[in-house]
Amino acid sequence: MAMEMTYGRVRKALRGFWASRRAGLRTDSGMSTVEYALGLLTAAGVAALFYGVMTSGSVSGALQAMVTKALDAPF
Repeated sequence: MAMEMTYGRVRKALRGFWASRRAGLRTDSGMSTVEYALGLLTAAGVAALFYGVMTSGSVSGALQAMVTKALDAPF
């Protein structure tokens, strides 16, 4: 009987502990600034990568050839 009472108390205490932990995880305070900063850094990294690819010799030559071909097309 004493063992069941101890088990019940421990179980109740653990239930309260985990409930408080879950409640703490649900808050979003301070996260929006970090999310915006990471999004901005990711966008800047992708833009830098895109710029590097677009200004490389082979891609730049292919783009110039496409533009030249499009401008020389007969109407």
